[in-house]
Amino acid sequence: MTRLVQCAKLGCEADGLDFAPYPGELGARIYNQVSKQAWTQWLAHQTMLINENRLSPIDPKARKYLREQMQAFLFGGRVDPVAGYLPPSD
Repeated sequence: MTRLVQCAKLGCEADGLDFAPYPGELGARIYNQVSKQAWTQWLAHQTMLINENRLSPIDPKARKYLREQMQAFLFGGRVDPVAGYLPPSD
């Protein structure tokens, strides 16, 4: 049976995640308030941030930055644009 959540990012009811994708209180909040679709969107955005900004996930400063960006992306706030990224044109 699919677990539904009221997604904070998408603003609608959608399929919830199967497990908390992040540790601690923030992970519980994501599990309870973020849909699979929104989490997938975040992973794609995070990948672009890492690649375009040449971030190392083991660098504490980069991890802090990515956590802040994740919270802003999923729950509202200022999300940094990905430098150098141009969306595909149809």
